[in-house]
Order: sequence, then C-alpha cells, then structure tokens
Amino acid sequence: MIEAVGLTKRYGKTLAVDNLSFSVPSGRVTGFLGPNGAGKSTTMRMILGLDTPTGGTALIDGKRYRDLQQPLRTVGALLDAKWVHPNRSARAHLQWLARSNRLPAKRVDEVLEIVGLTSVAGKRAGGFSLGMSQRLGIAAALLGDPQVLLFDEPVNGLDPEGILWIRKFMHRLAEEGRTVFVSSHLLSEMALTAQELVVIGRGKLISQSSTEDFVTQATENTVRVRSPQLAPLRSALGKLGVSIRDEGEALVVSGMDCADIGELAAREGVVLHELSPQRGSLEEAFMQLTGDSVEYHTEIAEPGVPATLTTAGK
Repeated sequence: MIEAVGLTKRYGKTLAVDNLSFSVPSGRVTGFLGPNGAGKSTTMRMILGLDTPTGGTALIDGKRYRDLQQPLRTVGALLDAKWVHPNRSARAHLQWLARSNRLPAKRVDEVLEIVGLTSVAGKRAGGFSLGMSQRLGIAAALLGDPQVLLFDEPVNGLDPEGILWIRKFMHRLAEEGRTVFVSSHLLSEMALTAQELVVIGRGKLISQSSTEDFVTQATENTVRVRSPQLAPLRSALGKLGVSIRDEGEALVVSGMDCADIGELAAREGVVLHELSPQRGSLEEAFMQLTGDSVEYHTEIAEPGVPATLTTAGK
C-alpha cells in the first residue's frame, strides 16, 4: 500500500504539490492522472525518496522509502526509461541493480524473460528503441519481486502489441495482490487499465474514486433509442418530463434508464430497433473535472487561422 499524507513540495516560489493526501490500495491498478504540470512526477519522486517533501510524508507499506533495508524487495519503479548507462548491456544493467540489493543472479534472466528481452540481453542499452527501453525499465522494477510498483508513462514508445501486454501484465500483478500505481496521459488506455483513480490538478487532490464512479459523477449518462415510431414515443417521453435530444432517426434520452424506456415503449405499442446506454468517457470526465487546473488552454481556431494559447483564469 502507498499512502501520502499532506505531501507538499516547493521549488522556490513555486508550489508544485499542495497538501496532497491519498492512498493506493493493494490488489487494484490505480491510475494517477492530472494535466501537465499537475505535480504527478514530483509526487512519485517524493514517494520514492528522490525528492524531499517540504511538508507531509509518503509511506510504502507503512515506511518511508529511506527506511527500507533492501528497497527493491519492497518497491519497484519505472520513472525514466532512459535512465541506464548507454554502454551497458541490458543484462549488465540488471546485474548491478541485483547486486546492490543482494538479489540472486538468476533473477536477472527471469525478468528478462518476463519482459521479452532475452534475445537482446547482451546488446547495448543505448541502442534500444524507446519501447525496448520501457521493457528494460519494467524488468528493473520487477527485479526484487516487490509488492508495490510505480510506473510513470509505462506505455510510451510501445506498439499496440506492447500496450496490450503491459495492460494485461498490470492486471496480473494486481490480481496477485500487489499495489500498482501508474501515471499516464493516454486516457483511453487508462480507461481500460485502471480500476481506481487518483486525479490531481495544480498539486491538489481533485478526486479519488473508482474509475467507474469518476466517469459517472462527471459525465451525463443517456440512452439512445431508434424506432420507426419515434413520434408517439417522443410524445410519451415528453409527458414524463425527461430530457430528449432529437438526432433525426434516433432520440437521446436523459433521466431514464433502458429498462424504463423499454417498458414505456411496450405499453405504448412502439417497436424499438435500438435501445442502448451511452456512457460518458474517461476523457470527457477528465476534461470536465480538470479544466480549471490546466495551466494553458488551446483555443480552436478557424481553418487558416493560428491557434492561440491562453493562461487558465485569464
């Protein structure tokens, strides 16, 4: 488990993280979301003891990182895929990490196999693509077989097969009872990967909830209805005072679920060709709740006119 209590970080006059508190449970993949500059990377660095908090504490299984005897056995992390000596081979990079925490040498080959780098284990890491570097970073995080894992943008540079692999891999780690904390800007992927979310903006907590609850609370759920008898159905719905949006061959209804609309249609003798719930997306919910926390907004321009940036709140 990861726990942040009142985490605060100042860089001169800049308040990067502001009294931030949250917890990351075991057995779930928890996504860490926020606009650029929200303080995500700084928070992860404080959890891992790489930055000293101005105030507050960050605990991993009840201990500060610096108090862990052999940290790789407790927590593994991927923050920067290119953090590796370019002239070292993948195997040599993992070997020195293993020796630093008194891990068995055989574990190096085990994690290379897990991430699919066995065939290139003897090659210079400096020649790796970003995707291969990501896999090497994940291998390093897994070296100590830790119960807590932190990943910052783990799918950067991965092809579709690699993205699917890391998604399934994170789910498997969580199913084994581990704590998995992952930051990403790819919201469509996070919607498929994370069961829980911690969302921050300008260094402050915006929301902590399940992914499903986050989307439900921030977006409108509707029902799309198609029928060759839209007129009587529209009239019947109108009498109930629900919100109706006409899309020509279909109605989009707010304020009633599929079951209630289906039963109403049956009573009115209306044939239905489609009755489908329309859920909001994680992207829509994220934009809705973090809009005031974005430092710069891009204004969509007319064709041929340059887009402009405006500072939030100005």
